[in-house]
Amino acid sequence: MDLSLTTPALLFPAISLLFLAYTSRFLTLANLTRDLYARYKADPDPKIKGQLHNLRYRIGIIRHMQIFGVLAFFGSALCMLVLFAGLETAGKYLFAASLVSLMISLALSLLELFVSIDALKLQIQDIDDSS
Repeated sequence: MDLSLTTPALLFPAISLLFLAYTSRFLTLANLTRDLYARYKADPDPKIKGQLHNLRYRIGIIRHMQIFGVLAFFGSALCMLVLFAGLETAGKYLFAASLVSLMISLALSLLELFVSIDALKLQIQDIDDSS
């Protein structure tokens, strides 16, 4: 398989869009955490404490999503540099590593989505119980 400079460059727009989505998720969770923390300090409620624990877990997942996204981006850029230097075999390995990093980042994103959905189910469970 021939690997040209343009192949790893194809990942750049995708990774950039992922970073926008990841940053948006992080900022939303950070603001929600601050709000819930203030509410908990004013009136300690075990339900809010549970929500804060869930948010901490989700923020940790997002941190790892971003780390693996950065590794994918860095690996793609390094792959292009190595290919430019004429080292095609090294470029292939770097590109493969970039793809693996990107897939890990996406898998973590899927995990965070499931955790988020579970948190929402718990949030509205009391409405279902009262019906």
